[in-house]
Amino acid sequence: MRRPELLAPAGDLERLRIALRYGADAVYLGGQPYSLRSRTAVFPLDSIREGVLYAHSLGKKVYVTVNAVFREEDLLGLRDYLDSLDDIGIDGVIVTAPAAVAEASTHPRMSFHLSTQQSVTNLETVRFWAKTGIRRIVLARELDLGEIAEIVAQSPIECEVFIHGGMCSSYSGRCTLSNEMTGRDANRGGCAHSCRWTYSLVRGEDPLLGAPAFSLGAKDLQAVRFIPALCAMGVASLKIEGRMKSPHYVATVVSVYRRLIDDVMAGRLLALDTYDSLLARGENRPTGPGFFEGIPGPEQQLSDPGAPKPSQSFVAIVEGYDPSLGMATVSQRNVFSIGDLLEHFSPAGELRQFRLIDLRDAEGMAIERASHPQEMLRMSVPWPVEPLDMFRKVN
Repeated sequence: MRRPELLAPAGDLERLRIALRYGADAVYLGGQPYSLRSRTAVFPLDSIREGVLYAHSLGKKVYVTVNAVFREEDLLGLRDYLDSLDDIGIDGVIVTAPAAVAEASTHPRMSFHLSTQQSVTNLETVRFWAKTGIRRIVLARELDLGEIAEIVAQSPIECEVFIHGGMCSSYSGRCTLSNEMTGRDANRGGCAHSCRWTYSLVRGEDPLLGAPAFSLGAKDLQAVRFIPALCAMGVASLKIEGRMKSPHYVATVVSVYRRLIDDVMAGRLLALDTYDSLLARGENRPTGPGFFEGIPGPEQQLSDPGAPKPSQSFVAIVEGYDPSLGMATVSQRNVFSIGDLLEHFSPAGELRQFRLIDLRDAEGMAIERASHPQEMLRMSVPWPVEPLDMFRKVN
């Protein structure tokens, strides 16, 4: 059985380091031009270079998204940009437009992967793109498990499959809802996520009585119970979505899928509910199986804005530790207080809880409550911790 690559999102250098430290084999990120996340979660070239050096020092990989839908003016700087990525030593580029695919022959050191935006749903399409020099296909998210297996078994190139994160309400992300409602081009990096807004049903200007508010969006994808089958069929890469997600989300989701994949490969798979419960600590929207079991029904849509939502309890990330004092220096992310029961988690995977008894500000003054995001604090921890370890509050 082939061990699949675990591919994680990186919205900035902090999340890149977290994703790799918590178990990802590779990360994908967006540069300032040509990314479908052009307004946020983008890397200038110097940051890409820094990220590549860090990843390569760990023996891991970095891929850059160049997956926007190109207009004529976008082509003017494409070759120069790819030349720059090639010079940096990027491991691969995720592309959508045939114009970007055509550049593959001029950059033989980089692996070119075809984005899910191209909606590859059958083997003949895979074979077509393979002839262009594409080395990996990111299959459309609209395929069920049987269709994926059929394609992977006969594909002449690597296949990548999404396993966790946001699901677009339009086919393979080809949405223009944001364009029409906000003037932001969803296929050139400006998606406003209009499908997740709350809508009301009206006649003219009058609300219809009894018609509840609703959303047009889909539940996030969660594929824990499908990982054994995906590993067995030989999928090359399993991809987590979420370049705009928090460091806590990235760390939690990556670490759980890392453990799950390793357990499958070692033949020591635990009850799947174990992985489900660990994932739930980092999710911020309801989840479902996507298309893995076939066409999703109404229950897989975010149609009820009043439905219970997963809670976020991430409170701090470790910056350093003083063993002589038993104090960790942390960057605060959410409110927490003296007396709170906290859970420490790290790339090692062990979860340990303790009651917070000492909390101090950057000047060393004792405080009762941390309430200022990104504030640097010092807190007592009963055991040694490492940079990028995290704490969450136990409700």
